[in-house]
Amino acid sequence: MRLAITHRTRYDFDEPVVHALQRLRLTPKHTSGQTIVEWSMHLSGARRQLEYDDHNCNTTTLVSVDPGATHVEIECRGIVETDDKMGVIGRHSGHLPIWHFTGQTPLTKPGPTMKGLISGIDAKGNRLAMLHDLSARILSTVGYEKGRTDSDTSAEESAAAGRGVCQDHAHIFIGCARALGVPTRYVSGYLSMDEVAVQEAGHAWAEAFVPELGWVGFDVSNGISPDARYVRVATGNDYREAAPITGISFGSGDNRLSVELQVLHQTVAQ
Repeated sequence: MRLAITHRTRYDFDEPVVHALQRLRLTPKHTSGQTIVEWSMHLSGARRQLEYDDHNCNTTTLVSVDPGATHVEIECRGIVETDDKMGVIGRHSGHLPIWHFTGQTPLTKPGPTMKGLISGIDAKGNRLAMLHDLSARILSTVGYEKGRTDSDTSAEESAAAGRGVCQDHAHIFIGCARALGVPTRYVSGYLSMDEVAVQEAGHAWAEAFVPELGWVGFDVSNGISPDARYVRVATGNDYREAAPITGISFGSGDNRLSVELQVLHQTVAQ
């Protein structure tokens, strides 16, 4: 599948910026089932300072906001070719050992509700079947609902409330799988949805390590493993390590964020 992506992010500041730095993870990975045909990033109100691969092998761009700026706009455009690998990414690679992804973080740490979710699951049985069962359990008990959580909401808080979005589903899955001894990580990226022309945000899912297959993706919110409609951008222990944009600012007062995202299936001429 050939996907054409346009992703615009705009920050409007109440006061002119004195100093601000932003870390961008907005460049998709070259990885199994996905080839980056072209990708560009354009900045308004900011300038590129440095680009590097972080400890999770995410392409990371550091930008500084122009002093006195009242808005910043980041526009990414590109074309990505994808294949349906049934969610299988394959062998582990990168700078971090596999056991690194078994430790809980404040966003994934299970509490009573999550411990109840995994009650009765046989962690010694077929790992792939167990993980699909876990994904289904989460989706049946934590409904998808916007506006009930934010980026600081923990997995346990969302599970206890019984509501959340894809980020929350991923965190709950990660926390439960790690509690069962399975290395698991967070993925941020894009999903092509034919029925939605303009999206308000990117997508998130999880990947778990299955020894005979390597890393395998689980999109709890949609109840499937990622297929050719998905584009992987960044991975990490949780959202904070894979967030598209993080940063610090001084002298900018409050800011308003707006996002416009299109992920379109592009027909290839024969």
